[in-house]
Amino acid sequence: MTKIALILLGAGESSRFRDSTQDLAELKQKNIVKLPKKQWIRTGEIPLWLKVAKELHSAYLFCDYVLSAAELEIPYMQKYLDSFNLDFKLARGGTTRQESLKNAINILDTNAEFVFVSDIARCNIPQTLCQKILQEAGKYDCVVPFLNLHDTIAYEDSTLQYLKREQLKIIQTPQLSRLSTLKESFKQGDFTDESSGIFAIGGSIGFIKGEQAARKLTFLQDLEYFKLPYPSNQTLVGTGSDIHALTSGNGIVLGGIPIACPYKLIAHSDGDVCLHALCDAILGAIGAGDIGKWFPDSDSTYKDADSKELLAQIVDFVYSVGYSLKQADITIFAQKPKLLPFKSAMESQIAELLGIPKFKVNVKATTTEKLGFVGREEGIFVQASVVLGYFNWKNLLKGVL
Repeated sequence: MTKIALILLGAGESSRFRDSTQDLAELKQKNIVKLPKKQWIRTGEIPLWLKVAKELHSAYLFCDYVLSAAELEIPYMQKYLDSFNLDFKLARGGTTRQESLKNAINILDTNAEFVFVSDIARCNIPQTLCQKILQEAGKYDCVVPFLNLHDTIAYEDSTLQYLKREQLKIIQTPQLSRLSTLKESFKQGDFTDESSGIFAIGGSIGFIKGEQAARKLTFLQDLEYFKLPYPSNQTLVGTGSDIHALTSGNGIVLGGIPIACPYKLIAHSDGDVCLHALCDAILGAIGAGDIGKWFPDSDSTYKDADSKELLAQIVDFVYSVGYSLKQADITIFAQKPKLLPFKSAMESQIAELLGIPKFKVNVKATTTEKLGFVGREEGIFVQASVVLGYFNWKNLLKGVL
């Protein structure tokens, strides 16, 4: 049996997809801070990359399985793979498609003769197409599916030329490449697919008829073609808490708001116990660890860090991987200082950071009637709860978000 490894490429930033809808001002009116990456839009509860991985995993008994991913997303993706018992190895994505492919090849631990490479953007690949490609294994250095063009095609440079459409091909993936030849092609520069690189070094290319169903997801509007299941309307809830000790000083920061007082909070960062609890609540809702894992106090990078920036990184991640923040409720336990004058400003700041309206943020402050370490003015304790949902791209297409 021919040894073939499966490589899926899913490390891109989806810039064209995220820029393919209304301008940012209009999105903000609909309380959308940022569109998700296309590989993270949901069909039901699962992200698109997982749908593709499951389908191609079952297409053939591959000798190895590798998935390229953005470095920040690798631990989170591993939880999904573990949940569905998929034995993909995760490779760090590069700045180009070819760099991501190189990184994926570098962690193959088998003596694969060929690699079957596809992009997550090909999110609806028929099994029939996979089988047609795989049946050609060994006949060519690269097997490529293609589609014909049916419109008149003109090329304009210094002059205008009408091209013979019957001689033109729309190249698709997956592509099946001889691994040794593919590696050799990398020495010739950066190519947008395997076939063009292999052709550049004189390798043999075998074309097979592709399928319209395997078209590439590039723009938001392309989703209408695929008729994917709606994202789940499940509500996700997360809770978080944090404590920091007080000592004498010249002020604290809570909820992103500086508060003048004769105290300071003892912490590696700026000590914003309110935003730290909120970070943990958000991470808890999506199952992505905790603030200590993301920003360890053993890392000098985060010494005196602004907690607003830490929260912004987490919020950016949340939107990128396909969620929407809906609501936040925070309770601050502090004997001193008195926080009533600052609650509204905190709510405004937190709403801005989360990308939701102020009326969906609630900050409460209470004392402990001089009981415990809070009552003795030794520290401040905060509890936070958040509500999230899956990003509803179906409604965005309809313009009803």
